[in-house]
Amino acid sequence: MTATTNRPTYHHGDLRNALIAAGAKLAEHAGPQAVGVRPAARAVGVTPTAAYRHFANADELLEAVKECAFDALAEGMRAEMAHAPVSGDASEDALERLYAIGRAYLHIALAEPGLFRTAFGEEGGEVNRDEDASFSMLRQVIDDLVTTGYLPTDRRPMAEFAAWCAVHGLATLILDGPLADLTEEAREAVLQRTLDMVARGL
Repeated sequence: MTATTNRPTYHHGDLRNALIAAGAKLAEHAGPQAVGVRPAARAVGVTPTAAYRHFANADELLEAVKECAFDALAEGMRAEMAHAPVSGDASEDALERLYAIGRAYLHIALAEPGLFRTAFGEEGGEVNRDEDASFSMLRQVIDDLVTTGYLPTDRRPMAEFAAWCAVHGLATLILDGPLADLTEEAREAVLQRTLDMVARGL
């Protein structure tokens, strides 16, 4: 989910993006509450006055950071799907893409917990699901499962939400709940069982 370098670098004419990158780095380390115009300006090396020309307040910057987080989530999903096995069987291949999306979701959440919490936190407003590429990919895979005959048409409504809830719930339990102490091996096993449950439940 990382969309930044260790220290954002400001180039003339690109201050807005530099501030977003700085805000994303703040979120990665300390969550959404750490995102602010002044801290971002400090990280970039410009005055708060210059930064405020692009973002009137912390909420505006946080909204931009959220968009950055969802873009990075989508990139991770695309990368994982690109490595999904291809058998030539349409249903099996669609299922492999579904599994790839689930794996990417959890792995990104664990790799960038601050940015993940920022993406789904109440701060910064809600993201339009119709414009969220990561959610669109999940919805497309579910549609593919209908097209291939794996998922009956009458079971299609809200299926993407059910799948999302299962994996997001697991990510939250590991990040902020009673599953935080699981070993990496146990996490992968639980993830596999969760994705099996989603696939079979569909």
